[in-house]
Amino acid sequence: MSTPVTVQQISADGGRRVSVRSGGETHILGIAYSDVDVIEFLRRAGLNEPGLLLDDPAWVEWRGGRPHEWVAA
Repeated sequence: MSTPVTVQQISADGGRRVSVRSGGETHILGIAYSDVDVIEFLRRAGLNEPGLLLDDPAWVEWRGGRPHEWVAA
């Protein structure tokens, strides 16, 4: 089973698309440019204490780069 939250690879402008899977559907929450953005997207999606979830691999999958990496190489 995959994680409910996915943070995609870094785009050319340094942003990463964030999506959440719920009820069998995937919903794009937005483009994050920092951990603060991801936390805010997850808070708006109704997750409790989203800041604690960022390093939990059962909740968040960071694709195409290291977790918390925001500058395109």
